[in-house]
Amino acid sequence: MIPKEIIKKVRQIQIRTRHKVSDVFAGEYHSVFKGRGMEFQEVREYVPGDDIRSIDWNVTARMGHPFVKKFTEERELTVMLLLDISASNLFGSTAQLKKDLAAELAAVLAFAAIQNHDRVGLVLFSDEVEGYVAPRKGVSHVLRVIREALYFQPKRRGTRLVPALDFLNHVMARKTVSFLISDFVSDEDLKPALSVTARRHDLIALLVGDRRERAWPSAGLVEWRDAETGRVYLADTSSSAVRRSFAELQQDRRKQALSLLRGCGVDAVEVHAGEPYERELMKFFQTRERRFRT
Repeated sequence: MIPKEIIKKVRQIQIRTRHKVSDVFAGEYHSVFKGRGMEFQEVREYVPGDDIRSIDWNVTARMGHPFVKKFTEERELTVMLLLDISASNLFGSTAQLKKDLAAELAAVLAFAAIQNHDRVGLVLFSDEVEGYVAPRKGVSHVLRVIREALYFQPKRRGTRLVPALDFLNHVMARKTVSFLISDFVSDEDLKPALSVTARRHDLIALLVGDRRERAWPSAGLVEWRDAETGRVYLADTSSSAVRRSFAELQQDRRKQALSLLRGCGVDAVEVHAGEPYERELMKFFQTRERRFRT
């Protein structure tokens, strides 16, 4: 039995994200993500102006006058959402946790996909794959995806992205548009798995963060607990040197993640909990569309 507050939250996200998909991202998704190619539709009689390269010579020979093949773009895509549900995503310095932002991003992308008649699937992972929703179409299916993103209770706390990428490559034989939504708090060697996945699929990384992770306040002696390992540390945040050290550590981790992703041919978008994300997504869509045109 799903608690009422979860059902209410799913409904709120549905209303909020569908509004954004309709008003902000209308047309952008369609223009950026292409189908698998051109699909044969029918043969019709030649009319002046048709490309002679499209003439079907077999039909032309049988009928005694020219016919051409007509093709349409095969638009249907499979969109996979790889969602990090590790304990580090329970952090939030505003009213919104990183986990909630990740779920909302998944919802926006899912609604954009079904609006274009694409299939949507979900992979939930911590340091292993914990949940999988096979790709399907329809609003009721997307609501299930959002519910799982919000309600799923992970058994493990750590973060490893390689198992999720390997799982995607195993279950999806055909090329997909795959969004890897994570805070990338991981010390594993990602390069081989990222490189392989980026060759097989259209892989986009959404890096979910919180500004406070890179700008600690002066709050005296603070007991800090690592959400994933459970280790407890004491930090004197009144020291500017300590605050600067924490900030530099997070900044270096972020830069390394972005450099790795781009080096593997993976587009990356940074978003932050408690802040509007529409501008960053729109910038990504527009940059990608310009790149395709050139």
